[in-house]
Amino acid sequence: MTRIIQSLSQVGADYDVLFCDLWGCLHNGKQPYPAAVAALQAFRQGGGKVVLMTNAPRPNQFVIAQLDRMGVPRDAWDIVVSSGDAAQEAMFAGTVGQKVWHIGTAKDDGFFDIPAEFAGSPAITRVPLDEAEGIVATGPFDELKDTPADYHDRLMQARDRGLPMLCANPDVIVDMGETRIYCAGALAEYYEGLGGTSLYFGKPHAPIYDRARRLLDLGPDARILAVGDGIFTDVKGALEQGIDALFVTGGLAADELGADVENPDNVLLLDWLGSRALAPQYSIGRLR
Repeated sequence: MTRIIQSLSQVGADYDVLFCDLWGCLHNGKQPYPAAVAALQAFRQGGGKVVLMTNAPRPNQFVIAQLDRMGVPRDAWDIVVSSGDAAQEAMFAGTVGQKVWHIGTAKDDGFFDIPAEFAGSPAITRVPLDEAEGIVATGPFDELKDTPADYHDRLMQARDRGLPMLCANPDVIVDMGETRIYCAGALAEYYEGLGGTSLYFGKPHAPIYDRARRLLDLGPDARILAVGDGIFTDVKGALEQGIDALFVTGGLAADELGADVENPDNVLLLDWLGSRALAPQYSIGRLR
């Protein structure tokens, strides 16, 4: 049964490493949560390592720059691992071909920069849909307005041509401040619903976890706690990887778990988790 805790410090000493989500846990897309920052700093001061693990479709250097702009201090984390990093590995390996139709905004252009580790790989060329060998989805063209249904005709054309879609962000929705927006995961799910093939590399899928373990050189005995507000990304991914999970209820699910965001209603929470057949080891209102 899930145990509701009031602070990370109640269980933090039992773990060597945190895999901590960003949006909904560390920040709201615009500014950091001070209590969450303090919790991560305290965990590191106690000897733990913090991996900021995000389904952002951009490589980690762009995520780090965004965190710096928000004012997240660098002593709150050790490394950043993004879905963009893991998906980039697959793209430069030729998983969806060298000519791709990109669905996304200009802020994701860095996804196509060739990093040093792929210096010998063929360049990826972005082309119109009718010339593409595959699709790379980093998010909608207009994330504040577009819905997956807006892409129906173009995705039907892609499906009929058998184009695979590389999804650089498996998240379906995120909250940017008070605004809820669709992510690449929503497009990938919609494409699958039309009969297309979508490929995923961020949470809850294994490649992002494998990359984090590799970068920190974690052995099989490392005690890891995954922290996140996405029940089907952060929690599901952790449990499938054999990692304990701390579910932050005050993120995406806040409206369903009681009036007090900081303190989820125990009965509502257990019913909500039971209906999704997932049982994280711990839950907390906000990371603190």
